[in-house]
Amino acid sequence: MSRSFFHSLMNPSSIAIVGASNNPQKMGTLHGLSILKDGFKGEFYPVHPKEKTVLGFPAYASPFDLPKAPDLAIFVVPAVHLLPVFEAFGKIGTKYAIVVTAGFKEAGSEGVKLEEKLKELARKYNIRFVGPNCMGIINRDISLNTTVCPIIGEPGKLGFISQSGTYVTQSFDYLGKRGIRLSKAVSVGNEADVNITDVLEYLGEDDQTTAISMYIESICDVKRFLRVARRITPNKPVIAQYIGGSEAGGRAGLSHTGAMAGKDYLYDGLFKQAGIIRVYSVEELYGIGWTLATQPKIRGNRIGIITNSGGPGSAIADTCEANGCEMPPFSEDLQKRIKPLLPSHAPCANPVDFTFDLNMDTMTSTVPDLLMKSGEVDGIVLHGAMSTGFLAAIYPYRPGLIPGASLEEVIKGATKDLKDSVQVPFNNNIPMTVSSFFDRSDQFTQDYEDNNVPVFDSPEKAAHAISALVKYKSIQDREPFTPPSELKATETAYRIIREATEKKQTALDEYAAKKLLASYGIPVVKEALCYSEEEAIKAAEKISCPVVLKACDPTIMHKTEKGLVHLHLADSRSVQNAYQDIQQRAGQQLPVIVAEMFQDKREFLAGLTLDEQFGHCLAFGLGGIFTEALGDVSYRIAPLSVGEADEILRDIKSFTLLTRYRGMAEINLKLLVSLLSILSKLALIHTEIKEIDINPILFKGGEPFVADALIVL
Repeated sequence: MSRSFFHSLMNPSSIAIVGASNNPQKMGTLHGLSILKDGFKGEFYPVHPKEKTVLGFPAYASPFDLPKAPDLAIFVVPAVHLLPVFEAFGKIGTKYAIVVTAGFKEAGSEGVKLEEKLKELARKYNIRFVGPNCMGIINRDISLNTTVCPIIGEPGKLGFISQSGTYVTQSFDYLGKRGIRLSKAVSVGNEADVNITDVLEYLGEDDQTTAISMYIESICDVKRFLRVARRITPNKPVIAQYIGGSEAGGRAGLSHTGAMAGKDYLYDGLFKQAGIIRVYSVEELYGIGWTLATQPKIRGNRIGIITNSGGPGSAIADTCEANGCEMPPFSEDLQKRIKPLLPSHAPCANPVDFTFDLNMDTMTSTVPDLLMKSGEVDGIVLHGAMSTGFLAAIYPYRPGLIPGASLEEVIKGATKDLKDSVQVPFNNNIPMTVSSFFDRSDQFTQDYEDNNVPVFDSPEKAAHAISALVKYKSIQDREPFTPPSELKATETAYRIIREATEKKQTALDEYAAKKLLASYGIPVVKEALCYSEEEAIKAAEKISCPVVLKACDPTIMHKTEKGLVHLHLADSRSVQNAYQDIQQRAGQQLPVIVAEMFQDKREFLAGLTLDEQFGHCLAFGLGGIFTEALGDVSYRIAPLSVGEADEILRDIKSFTLLTRYRGMAEINLKLLVSLLSILSKLALIHTEIKEIDINPILFKGGEPFVADALIVL
């Protein structure tokens, strides 16, 4: 497989910048300073129409005056002046660009036109570019930072992609204070050319990057995003925050980058299908991303808790349990080995509670090492490691106890080598997260962070982070993705759709819809289409009462609300009465469906819905009259493999109802999975199909049957 073109864009040996000057108040100057001061070793060419030198380098009045075509051109000029200078770089042979300039599609209709002209020029000269309306790129491998803020700290392992420039520039100080270090970062802006999937593909190939965090407002090519993410996530964790699913969030995204926001539940399904861990704040995007980037892979979901206080220990336990982890009591043998290391009254069954014992060596080194070597934990959450920060906090009360000792002397005396503590997770190849109320002013927090052990400012956050490792393990444990098997069109389906389109129907009637489904092996209830009372009574006798009677007409899509469905018809008289009532309510002579009546109480739904952004999506969830009330429905992008169909079943909250439950038979999940996988492919075979709604799916002897279906053309 060929490498992404983006490797070349991220590794230029020469850079030209248009918009940098000697005025430190100008944005372009800040971009130029970041390139120079953060250590870029390549050639630097400022382009300025008036200045002779810029930031100490010779300036060139025009791209045509440059000694060579630079690998990368950066534009920080007003939108109205951009196109001519962009074209000039195209003429001299530059192949990569970053357009920081704003004022394009995010600014309205005129901006849309301007962006289209920019794209035309890029295509004409074969230029690949990031932006417009972006903050640029960061590549710590070559000390390249094209944003407006200096980078703090050493290179890290977390790759970051953002549709917001702020999160890859104004955040550097925030990240530095938390020991979080990036490997690569890209602000994609409006994505007129390079899009978020291009960068994801690149970071998936990047050896320096061990985890990827993404801030997303919109995905322009959902199918390709899914394909790329599927390749990456089995080997490298990807987490994402999606903003825009609410009405207010969607408006903000549109004004921000020109993004067209999508439905939140479809993004949720997309992330699950792709193996992406979803988070709900930028704080988690950084913190959980850093945990996934730095910690050893977790082997199971057993978490050991070490704390110096009962409250944080309980908070960690509750949060871990709510997120799929277990906190098993330690064996008697392990407890016997732990007990002598604790105060006499301290519990050690899990959590291990030091109850404010300040013996930090034991708490941060001896006990964690003991737990990890025991084979009884797969990960550890540690709360309360502290030294110099705590001493500084209580120093105002200390002068009487240590006469004449300054704060600096107290802290210096308490500072020691913490190598044994900070290397515990890596020596044992078992992950650990830390919770502390002290920031980097405390030596423990600083040394943990500087040695790739994540520190969080609350117990719950540290627990969430360790839970993310467990979640990623479940993603890696999934069966490898295999493309959905091919489904060949049936003559029956072709004929049904052709006849409906010739009659200019906007939907199939229920009987025809179920005939179409049955032609693909989807099981439907036993039924007959009848045009008279006599036919209905004979059909009921043949099917065997009790039966269901319902009107059948392609123009009537919601029959129940109109009283055109009769249930539990136990004999011929009730069938006759129901037939007459349906004709009277309909106000016209209509055929009716006579179908067997299922006694199973469980009702589920399945269907295909067409979304402008996502294409056809499969839905599955709780059906019947509670569909809207409970909203227990999950979504995936069509088509689905058998494995993905199985996952969507297990994703709903009501999955227990598909098992042996309260005397009801266990559902044949294999048949239900097959039904969903086939259903997900139908709109791809028959492009005339817009939507399919199957509600309810009922069960007989544990086997699924379609009881009602609507196909919209």
